[in-house]
Amino acid sequence: MAQFSSFSTRLLFAGCMLSLTGLSGCSSDPKLYTLAPLPGASQMGGPTVVEVRTPVVAMRLDRDTIVRANQEYQTKLASGDSWSEALPNMIAHTLTTDLAQRLPGTTVFAQDDAVTTTPSAYVEVTIRNFEADAAGHALIMGMLSVHPAGKMIGPVLTQPFVWKSAETVDKDTVKLTAALSQGLSVLADQIAAQVRVLPTPVR
Repeated sequence: MAQFSSFSTRLLFAGCMLSLTGLSGCSSDPKLYTLAPLPGASQMGGPTVVEVRTPVVAMRLDRDTIVRANQEYQTKLASGDSWSEALPNMIAHTLTTDLAQRLPGTTVFAQDDAVTTTPSAYVEVTIRNFEADAAGHALIMGMLSVHPAGKMIGPVLTQPFVWKSAETVDKDTVKLTAALSQGLSVLADQIAAQVRVLPTPVR
């Protein structure tokens, strides 16, 4: 009888432990973060319709967990923190909103938007760095191309883009997200300036 009681006690303890494990699992849902568009100076002129193509993002950045930093030859993750949607799509939508504010006379839409309008210019971005650097400063590094949709005389030119925050943000995901949003707004300023002076495409 005592042996049965001991066995029952062990079963009860195991059941309690499983219940506690389940409860802790339920409470470990990731925190979701979203990049935010930021205002900038309006610029007149340029094509009437611009499409922001979905950026090419380095595979090490395009993951469920936010990449917090690239330090000591390691890609360091923000444990428990995730982007609220796929990073390439979120960057595209943030840039689209930024550009629409900066180019009031231009219709701007993202590649995956349900739009039937034919673009007269394209914005293409490649993102290689989108995290904190070794010193803890937010870093955006990549390539940028802005070109008419029609035929061009000569090749489509691609230029590098590098932006770094003034303060260190690698220890705080909220600050990192805010800084990266600021970096995208600077990129949008540069894109808007290039869009405004695009030549008329040849059809």
